[in-house]
Amino acid sequence: MECRQRGAFTLIEVLIATLLLTFVLIGLYSALDTQRRAVYSVKENLDRSVDYDRAVMVLYNDILHSDGNLTIKKGERDRLCIEATRNSLYELGVAKVCWLVLKDGDTLIRIEGNGYRLPLSLEQNVEVDRVFKGVNLFDITRKKDKILVVVGQVNKKEPYAFLLQGIKKPPKPKPKPKPKPKPKPKTPPKKKTPPKKSGESNNSKPAEEEEIPPEIENP
Repeated sequence: MECRQRGAFTLIEVLIATLLLTFVLIGLYSALDTQRRAVYSVKENLDRSVDYDRAVMVLYNDILHSDGNLTIKKGERDRLCIEATRNSLYELGVAKVCWLVLKDGDTLIRIEGNGYRLPLSLEQNVEVDRVFKGVNLFDITRKKDKILVVVGQVNKKEPYAFLLQGIKKPPKPKPKPKPKPKPKPKTPPKKKTPPKKSGESNNSKPAEEEEIPPEIENP
């Protein structure tokens, strides 16, 4: 009975099989890496979108719950200061809030506090929140009781805009009435001396200097 021996793989066959397996693994890894990057990009864009929407909603509520006393400074990027709003993120009750864009990275920031002025100094106690970077549009327009806000970001195709109505300016305080000037005391009119008649002597003596009759002077 003859026994046939099975031939082993040659070195060339092993190398070819290894090379084919390497190509397959490289293709699978590229596909998985592409899918992983796509998922990460979607998640990052979603997070940014959520942060963007949340920030715009905070700005919306700041204006909505304000007393209407808004200061808008026009420029390349507008600046908005709300003197009093009940939408406080730090439990201040009523807070002063300013929104502005820094030149460093075109970063939109929100400043909350009480009784502060811009530019800020070290002595002022405020909370500063960096909202997001890449702001290429921040425009605020007010006409009577209507306020239009437009916010644009570099990675956004279209800017975000919203319109608020019924935001009336607070009435101006009435000026205090000026006190009435006190009436000046009336000075009595000067007595006019009657004109002297012609022929009257100018050497007339006063009454107290009248001459005493001789019978009284020498009794």
